[in-house]
Amino acid sequence: MYDHVFLTNITKEEYQIMIYIIIGIIAITSIYLILSYNNLIKKKNMVEEGWSSIDVQLKRRSNLIPNIINSVKGYLSHEKKLLEGITELRSQSEVANTVIDQGKAESSLSESLMNLFAVAENYPELKANENFLDLQKQLQNIETDIQFARRYYNGTVRNNNNLVEAFPTNLIANYFNFSKAEFFEIEDHNVRDVPKVEF
Repeated sequence: MYDHVFLTNITKEEYQIMIYIIIGIIAITSIYLILSYNNLIKKKNMVEEGWSSIDVQLKRRSNLIPNIINSVKGYLSHEKKLLEGITELRSQSEVANTVIDQGKAESSLSESLMNLFAVAENYPELKANENFLDLQKQLQNIETDIQFARRYYNGTVRNNNNLVEAFPTNLIANYFNFSKAEFFEIEDHNVRDVPKVEF
């Protein structure tokens, strides 16, 4: 009965204002939900784009490795274990399924390549070989490109993860199954150095 008295005391204008307020709240909430969802999609796509750039550079390096091994085989015949290790690590890198596994595989591969070039320093004929020097230069450029791609990717991961975890977008992210992305890390800080090319 109290509700009936309350509703009869509301004027038509007040009732219309209440309806407009409710419609406004629904409209603002809907716009916020749409913008948040679209922003989550954008961040997810940027993470995928960033990973694609890393993947391209890793494939370039992987394709270069057989040429490097072939160019040093004749000079480093007694370093067979090192060359076989690089080939094995290359295979592991190509089958890595997650960003974390890829980072571990790439760290080991980078370290082995650095060891190969360190060993090559002991062979003056190899250091003077133009083909080897060209391959070494190409690898240096690829390593630089990998670092740039990694920085971009990790930046997109940070932005994505902030949006996925921050309130209130985390509610939308959870509802639509958006998840955090993994950073691409190189574990050993010594591996972060780009191989040096000396002429």
